[in-house]
Amino acid sequence: MPIWQMKKQMCEVGHRIWLKGFCAGNEGNHSVRIDEDRVLCTPTGMSKGFLEVDDICLVDMDGKLVETNQRERSPSSEILVHLAVYTNRADVRGVIHSHPPHATAFAVANIPLPEGIHPEAEVFLGRVPIARYATPSTKELPESITPLIGPQTNTVLMGNHGSVSFSEKSLIDAYYKLEILDAYCRILLLTKPLGQANKLSNDQMAELLKIKQQFGYNDERLACVPDGCVGEQNDAFFATFDIRPTTAKCSCNGGKVDQTSDQHGAGGEKFEDMVRTITDQIVSNME
Repeated sequence: MPIWQMKKQMCEVGHRIWLKGFCAGNEGNHSVRIDEDRVLCTPTGMSKGFLEVDDICLVDMDGKLVETNQRERSPSSEILVHLAVYTNRADVRGVIHSHPPHATAFAVANIPLPEGIHPEAEVFLGRVPIARYATPSTKELPESITPLIGPQTNTVLMGNHGSVSFSEKSLIDAYYKLEILDAYCRILLLTKPLGQANKLSNDQMAELLKIKQQFGYNDERLACVPDGCVGEQNDAFFATFDIRPTTAKCSCNGGKVDQTSDQHGAGGEKFEDMVRTITDQIVSNME
């Protein structure tokens, strides 16, 4: 792909990121590696929704401008994050650092994303680690994610900050991973009011990871599924549920259906107290 076309694609991806609300103001940055020594990256101080071809910067693997930009733009101050990914994963072609709201909520809460919940997340993201917090635009930021960039990793959450998505295929594929990440986190947060989230069984996960392997995505967890290695860090997420699953028991007697439940399990007492309080308030207002 010609360089001008890569720059055009970067502008289009930036517009999609902006439309999705993954970056407010001039937040976020993305890049494309065009050869062993050069990287195209977004400029500093610009909204990703209003990028034009002449705004894109060309830098070397030290983050220095290779050629003067027509609009005299400077590369993103967080280009070192991108270079850390490219240095540790020579196969990566595109990197996106963004602040997707639902995913960033998990990074701010320091709650690992649960595993074994959603098939698409397992196939296209896999395990998503959380890096320790590091001050933006400093060398500590790339250092915080470097230990987490494994051969099967494509997404990292940045403590109290945002996310980094990358792909060995293209910038577009890295963007897909960003979309899937935030959609998955949104689904997880939507389960909270429902009071439960079901985890796939080990057999179901084994079957899913085999399908993932057929798609060309290796996953080291396939080797340890029978021993329960999938979901080792799920406790932090499930501990956030105040109301536990309702267990309903049904018995038919002479055509009549009699149902009893555990009053929302561990959260039953809280639920009853809430109902009692609301009832008392209504009665008091009526008087």
